[in-house]
Amino acid sequence: MLNQNDLRELMDYDATSPILSIYLNTEPTKGNADAYKLRLRNMLKKINAPKDVEVVERYFEHEYDWSGRSVVIFSCAEKDFFRAFPIEVAVRDLVYYENHPTIKPLTALLDDFGGYGVVLIDKQGARLFSFHLGELREQEGVLGETIHHTKKGGASAVHGQRGGTAGQTRYEDQTIERNMKESADFAAKFFEMNKTRKVLIGGSDDNISLFRSQLPKAWQSLILGTFPISMTASHSEVLKKAIEIGEAYEQEREAKLVNTVITTAAKGGNAVTGLEETLTAINNRQVDTLLISKDFHKEGYHCPTCGFLTDDPAEPCMVCNEKTVPSSDMIELAANNVLRFGGDVEVILDNPDLEKVGNIAATLRYG
Repeated sequence: MLNQNDLRELMDYDATSPILSIYLNTEPTKGNADAYKLRLRNMLKKINAPKDVEVVERYFEHEYDWSGRSVVIFSCAEKDFFRAFPIEVAVRDLVYYENHPTIKPLTALLDDFGGYGVVLIDKQGARLFSFHLGELREQEGVLGETIHHTKKGGASAVHGQRGGTAGQTRYEDQTIERNMKESADFAAKFFEMNKTRKVLIGGSDDNISLFRSQLPKAWQSLILGTFPISMTASHSEVLKKAIEIGEAYEQEREAKLVNTVITTAAKGGNAVTGLEETLTAINNRQVDTLLISKDFHKEGYHCPTCGFLTDDPAEPCMVCNEKTVPSSDMIELAANNVLRFGGDVEVILDNPDLEKVGNIAATLRYG
């Protein structure tokens, strides 16, 4: 299962030999195995890498089980390097053959669909799910004490207490509170164990409110949203709801981030917009977070020795004075460089404000 360690391995790939990068959508609505293979063959016609094509075709013939919604492949036959990642979310078909793996789409997938923790909560217990890239990774449950309800006006009702007129006794309140505390403690351990980055809570408004009040603050800060759902919902129903809420949250978060970066840059603060200024910041290793429109690609030039980037073919490397060489996608190299030197990359979906400033921007490190 694709994770940050895999991404780090690809970032550190030795760029002395070209590597084939393939993103293939295998959703059932796109056809069957024969249709996928035909689409893949058409994608590979423009690639002059017969050994890698042979390795990839052998993988699809004998190893891939066609059960996922997409598959991502990296192959360098010359170095005996091959990685395949079947995933449960859809990707756009892409193929590149460059001296570096094409990882920008992977960073977007991990940002949007990586590390979801979902809790379904009621007054007695909780069901917990861990989803990663659309796949159910772990599922657990916790069950507390049974809630014994008392009829309205029962003898145990005490004037002035919450249960006195509503039929809920103080004993019930205490039992529910214990159950919520136990569920919250169990959820925190579950989230920690599964390296959860985003939390969603399903249930009634009252139960969600009680659960949130018991959840440690560190996990409260990761809650993306809440939603009504039955405790008996299937994991596919839970995943569908989680993705819907997660996508809406990401779009809102990205819009705020883009607005902040553009405003900061306009005021002369620690941010830049546009290709020229952003490339300069990347070359100087000043970028903290790089923002790129999802479908932004641009040919350019790079230094094979140190990674210097430019869109000017006559410009030598400003770091080591070596001659720069052409790149079919300088933006992919820019993302790789930022990640390699400790920055973050945000791949932004459909944001007209970012498009207006050149489809690329960045926040800068202080100092």
